[in-house]
Amino acid sequence: MNRVKVAVFQEAKKGNNECGDSYFYSETENEFICALADGLGSGEFAKESSEIVINIIKENINSPVEELVKKCNEKLIGKRGTVLAILKIDYHSNSYSISSIGNVGVMTITRGNTKKRSIPNAGYLAGFNRKFQVIQEPLENEMNFIMYTDGVTSKELTEHYFFEKEVERITKTFAFKSKDSRKDDTTLIAVRYEHN
Repeated sequence: MNRVKVAVFQEAKKGNNECGDSYFYSETENEFICALADGLGSGEFAKESSEIVINIIKENINSPVEELVKKCNEKLIGKRGTVLAILKIDYHSNSYSISSIGNVGVMTITRGNTKKRSIPNAGYLAGFNRKFQVIQEPLENEMNFIMYTDGVTSKELTEHYFFEKEVERITKTFAFKSKDSRKDDTTLIAVRYEHN
């Protein structure tokens, strides 16, 4: 039974054919994972770095978030570098884990309309040996998780439509309200957790 619904908006920076952001999500019986990577800069080389990270996560899907970040970091030695956010929802422990590095953000919204933006780890993944913090919190029913790259502005994140129950309405409203050409690669992922 699907407990999570997902909708995605993605658009390349004005003048670019290729968006440097990559994402992946998957739900199993035990958990849900979503990862969003933004290759530094834009275009082809940015896409290469962000795809490397997403492929590592696909190959190691059952690893804890901390382990995933470590593996991604190791693979980026000599590459352009990537900022990254990973969300993992664990159905058994009824908790979620978030790690965000650099300017890829995650915002949580509870059923009571409490919005919280997770504080990202500074820097980016490029093979340097360092520890990145993972936040773990109890999961509540009917939560929204919004994951976004730096093409989404702080002002846009204050909009009321992020409280919507339908994830498609969130991404469609975002697309409609921000239809001027993007100044940066932009990805917005809306995730809704509901357990009946």
